[in-house]
Amino acid sequence: MSEAARDDSRNEYRVEGFSCAGCAKTFENNVKSLEGVTDAQVNFGASKITVYGNASVQQLEKAGEFEKLSVRPAHQAKASTPKVSFWQKYAKEMVASLLVIMGYISASLRGEDNAGTIAFFIVSIVVAGIPLFRTGLRNLLKLEFDMRTLMTIAIIGAAIIGEWGEAAVVVILFAISEALESYSMGKARSSIQSLMDIAPNEALIRRNGKEETIPVEDIQINDTLLIKPGQKIAMDGVIAKGSSYIQEAAITGESVPREKTIGDDVFAGTLNTEGYVEVTVTKTVEDTTLAKIIHLVEEAQAERAPSQQFVDRFAKYYTPAIMAAALLVAVLPPLVAGASWSEWVYQGLAVLVVGCPCALVISTPVAIVTAIGSAAKNGVLIKGGIHLEEAAKLDAIAFDKTGTLTKGMPEVTDVETFQQEEARTFAAIAAIESMSQHPLAKAITNKAKAMNINDSVSIENFTSITGKGVKGDVDGSTFYVGSPSLFTDHLSMTLETSISSRIQEWQKDGKTVIAAGTNESIHALIAIRDQLRESVPGVIRALHKLNIKDTIMLTGDHTNTAKALAKEAGITTVEAELLPDEKLNHIKSYNGNIAMIGDGINDAPALASASVGIAMGGSGTDTALETADIALMADDLEKVPYTIGISRKAFQIIKQNISFSLIVKAIALLLVIPGWLTLWIAIFADMGATLLVTLNGLRLLRNKQ
Repeated sequence: MSEAARDDSRNEYRVEGFSCAGCAKTFENNVKSLEGVTDAQVNFGASKITVYGNASVQQLEKAGEFEKLSVRPAHQAKASTPKVSFWQKYAKEMVASLLVIMGYISASLRGEDNAGTIAFFIVSIVVAGIPLFRTGLRNLLKLEFDMRTLMTIAIIGAAIIGEWGEAAVVVILFAISEALESYSMGKARSSIQSLMDIAPNEALIRRNGKEETIPVEDIQINDTLLIKPGQKIAMDGVIAKGSSYIQEAAITGESVPREKTIGDDVFAGTLNTEGYVEVTVTKTVEDTTLAKIIHLVEEAQAERAPSQQFVDRFAKYYTPAIMAAALLVAVLPPLVAGASWSEWVYQGLAVLVVGCPCALVISTPVAIVTAIGSAAKNGVLIKGGIHLEEAAKLDAIAFDKTGTLTKGMPEVTDVETFQQEEARTFAAIAAIESMSQHPLAKAITNKAKAMNINDSVSIENFTSITGKGVKGDVDGSTFYVGSPSLFTDHLSMTLETSISSRIQEWQKDGKTVIAAGTNESIHALIAIRDQLRESVPGVIRALHKLNIKDTIMLTGDHTNTAKALAKEAGITTVEAELLPDEKLNHIKSYNGNIAMIGDGINDAPALASASVGIAMGGSGTDTALETADIALMADDLEKVPYTIGISRKAFQIIKQNISFSLIVKAIALLLVIPGWLTLWIAIFADMGATLLVTLNGLRLLRNKQ
């Protein structure tokens, strides 16, 4: 089927009730087998399924009947449901636990072989184990060996050899283990779930002169939102009336409100703190910046990191290997050494239980889901587990200068004229630059306004000279405005010593120098400086403390200007006077893992080629959201050390979890040699490891800016 056809029939649904990753995989396979469905992909981290083809909600819920899953379209708000108490939710487990306790009391009074004792254990197994057996037996018939299949075989085997008490305990402990896993994954998803709950479900609008409160799904582009102080903004839009301070923490992670007035953009989920504003809606509810962030984070949580890919490949061979090992443990000692069949079949069943890959399977996704969700709440959009891991391995970070290290608002700091009256010369320069789109041109025209220069100068034959400057005819002669090299290289002019000295002096101060004049002489020099962001020196120091070996500035500006700015910032390496393709070559030629930080537009090739591309988000611009691997939603470079910190912590936790899971399994399996492994030890090893790796992953929820 073509990609176009596949996209046309793509539908997303939210799923509630997943207790484990294995159950999610079973549900995915069940949906794939539905008539009319061509493919399906479950996102366990986000509790979503994407279905390609036609399937009703009822069909999907039937496919998830084994787990009693509830399904709803992704765009549909969650229906309010009565709050279920702890006792109601886990009634079966508690009844089963009580029956086991009564069974062991009966065993101590009447013996383990007593019919009443066995009845307590059997009823306990049935009460707590029906969901487990339903799935396990179905998988066994299909020869699909997941953890539920292994547990089902172990419990049935224990019952056959008369270990009813241990079989019942294994069922209950497995049910508790799944409940804990479900709870902890819910906690891991809580960061992104809290984002989903931020924006209001309805809003007061004015349409055709009539005010009404309607659901956000019914709001249309160009409707007018009426937002009072203390209310949240329901949709993206532009302020048409009023001004206020808007709290944008939901989008940018910044706690300080921003002043917004007529013509400024506002975003769904942000809070109007003071004034009354009216907002013209610019996007539908599915396309708001908040909706895009949620979608991208959920997609990122589904993307498998390299470590998770390793776990998936390992588990593929691990489970069959465990089953083979369990079979050998059960049959070899009785056949070869004449040992007791019941004793070694019991040991084999314990190997099956301890071999369940629960802890290993959950070790990576719980850390990735938690880290990406936590970062999103702090204004950092990490677009996948692979980028999370790559950020943890960085050796160097390269920065674009303008708009990244600097504020992106160049200002004229000095003007010196040589031939004519300053006002007339500057008027000619401003008139030519008013026809240019270069950022420095705007600084010159702004300076002309500040100087109240209103002389109207007629410009003819305006031409841009690529990489050098511009020219135009003024009063019948050609006037040039651009870099000093425009005059020395392009016009082959020899500069006077005083002019050269002034240029070098300004450049050493970190200023960009613009020269203006004819092909015979320089009429004026203008110094422009884009101020360094106040946070940059602190950010660079923090990166060096994180053992980032190289901090690099990549800029098209003059070398002296770039070096002066780099010295002020504390940056170790400067590469100046670069064209865009030269920036790309520097990134490609770096020997190690390097990140590129830019504005997401001009630096797109370098961002794409770096190990990690980090875009300055501009309060959620579409370009930044789509361009790089990581987006800083508030244009805040202080988030860079935070991002590297949480990435390294997540990667460390993933390695800890994988290592711990394998070591616990290995130690438990070694207990087979002296015959010390019991079902109790096996289930505690499996459940304990699963619980510990999950809690270890949830530590990332506390990782804040």
